[in-house]
Amino acid sequence: MTRNKLLITSAAAAITLALAPQALAQEARGDGTASPGASANNRDQGILVFTPDFFADQNPNTALDMVQRVPGFSVSNGDGGRGFEGAVGNILINGARPASKNDSGSSVLSRTLVSQVERIELIRGGAPGIDMQGYSVVVNVILKSESSRQTVVTGNATLFDGGTDIFGGSYQFTARDGERSWGFTLSDGMGMSDSNGNGPSIRRAADGTILREEAFENDGYGGGQGLRGNYAAPAFGGKIDLTARYGTNDWHSYDQFTGTGTFRQSRYDEDGTSGEFGVVYTRPLGDRLSMETRFIHEFSDFDSVSTYNADLGGGPEPEQLFESVGEASETIARGLLRFERSDALTFEGGGEVAYNRLDTEQAFSIGGTPVVLPSATVLVEETRAEVFGKSSWRISPTLSLESGLRLEHSTISQSGDTDTEKSFFFAKPRVQVSWTPMANTQVRARFEREVGQLSFGDFAASAQLDDQNVLGGNADLEPEDRWISELTFERRFWGDGIVSIGLRHDEIGNVIDLIPLQGGLSAVGNIGDGTLDQLSLNITVPTDKLGISGGQFGFRNDWNKTEVTDPTTGEARAISGVRARQPVVSFSQDITSWKVNWSVAWIPVLGQTTYDPDQTVGWKGGDYFELAAEYKPTPSLSVRAQLNLWDNFDVERTVYSDRTSPRPIAFIERREIDPRTFVSLRVRKTF
Repeated sequence: MTRNKLLITSAAAAITLALAPQALAQEARGDGTASPGASANNRDQGILVFTPDFFADQNPNTALDMVQRVPGFSVSNGDGGRGFEGAVGNILINGARPASKNDSGSSVLSRTLVSQVERIELIRGGAPGIDMQGYSVVVNVILKSESSRQTVVTGNATLFDGGTDIFGGSYQFTARDGERSWGFTLSDGMGMSDSNGNGPSIRRAADGTILREEAFENDGYGGGQGLRGNYAAPAFGGKIDLTARYGTNDWHSYDQFTGTGTFRQSRYDEDGTSGEFGVVYTRPLGDRLSMETRFIHEFSDFDSVSTYNADLGGGPEPEQLFESVGEASETIARGLLRFERSDALTFEGGGEVAYNRLDTEQAFSIGGTPVVLPSATVLVEETRAEVFGKSSWRISPTLSLESGLRLEHSTISQSGDTDTEKSFFFAKPRVQVSWTPMANTQVRARFEREVGQLSFGDFAASAQLDDQNVLGGNADLEPEDRWISELTFERRFWGDGIVSIGLRHDEIGNVIDLIPLQGGLSAVGNIGDGTLDQLSLNITVPTDKLGISGGQFGFRNDWNKTEVTDPTTGEARAISGVRARQPVVSFSQDITSWKVNWSVAWIPVLGQTTYDPDQTVGWKGGDYFELAAEYKPTPSLSVRAQLNLWDNFDVERTVYSDRTSPRPIAFIERREIDPRTFVSLRVRKTF
């Protein structure tokens, strides 16, 4: 009933919002027309075309610089979930996505010089021949076919006030000769946390009595080295794209509490390797028929150690030690046929098979004495098959319809400490209607069923020793599914200006959160049905007409309201890990005469809460500022500096005495962390 009411309301709102711009059609040409270099496709008002001169004042170095400045577009590299459909990003190059899920569109564009770009298409709501992969908006970067050699050298550093400084860089080489291209990338990556800092930690009883006062500090850092190679060329009447990568990675962190005669410290260290291989072969089979086949194989291994040591005034306590080793892999084979019935109508059909595997072992001990955990030794395997059909119909230059149906069958088996096997079947329909009565106004309505991607690590035991929380594995996990109803209104004005308002409602089945286990443990599990209601607002206002040349003011926020029934208390609460809001206010300016772009962004409030049967942990922050400036003395050289600082990062942990309802409070621990200010530097040279 809720879903039907929302669809009716959405349809009525779509008609109301879409008719409103008609009254504005008589406004001055300067309010609502595209900027120089941007125009509507004359066959489809849902496609906006940006030529290189649109970005001239910004002096971009790479194709990624250009895409990041496309009005109304935010880069997404996908969630990396299992399978290919829906797990990749919203960037296409010459109408196709990269050969691997992990060689993201933004990575490819970062090693593509501006001189290689012919045009950029912003596709809103779908277009014939374009695989939207579930996104409402994508960009398609069209590259020139010419011979060239290019090199991009980048150096990075992030310097913390009182923390661990990290350094990295990359060397990228790409060669093109008509339709043939090849290259490689050497990278030294960086990992960091922007909430590292120190401050007081106070533990109080339920009546407010202070039980413990300590000084808190934490830090986290990591990195990784990798080598990637790419090759693309005509082959057997079509085109083949190859990519391969291998790399190492590490992460290190600690939390430390120091009081009068007391000491607590938890540490986490992880090392691992990862690699992948991907191949895509595309070939026309006729004037209107084409095929695409894709093969992807990814693999990784990890070795991690968590420790907890404490001295609470009575001498050292037994050390807690949690160790985990394992390896994971994913293999995907996918094929599709695309039939272009006409310039306005395209059909696609195909299938995908995938095999996922996680083999892991965990061990937990206190003072050297092993503690038995459920699902400590686990081998999880999934085989999945999916068939799909899609269509994209441009009914008129102002109206388009995208529809499709995916049928998925999967079997997940677990062996080791527990032997289980489950099979699932999901039908996943999708319908999206886009109406563009004029190039600067569009209304999109979407109805779709999405099925979440299970994290195989949740089948195995894990530990959060900084909060004294050990999680058991759960062999009964089932995928979360959502019925999504969404309505978006988009209005463009003053060239680069945009106002986008979105309404969304999700009916969620098998919500994944934390559940109680026997023996006082907890685990990731399904806790029943829930809902999400979301209001999204994105505003960009060019300031040239306000007397500030080259400037843009921005505001964006998602207001989220979720609800689910807590499995321990039986009461309604929010879903763990969903942020209620995170508004971002920003201003940027291109000062062409100085060859400088500068920007400032402010997040006034952010935070989220996790609900466990034995404790509730929430964090919130405020006044997060990011100030950046980039200087481009020549078209091939850029120097960028960024300052990040914020006022506070508070963590509050409420621990309960038992699981009876209402749960009695054992204590409340509050950490008031002053996050470390840090400066990020980047120098990039292209040849």
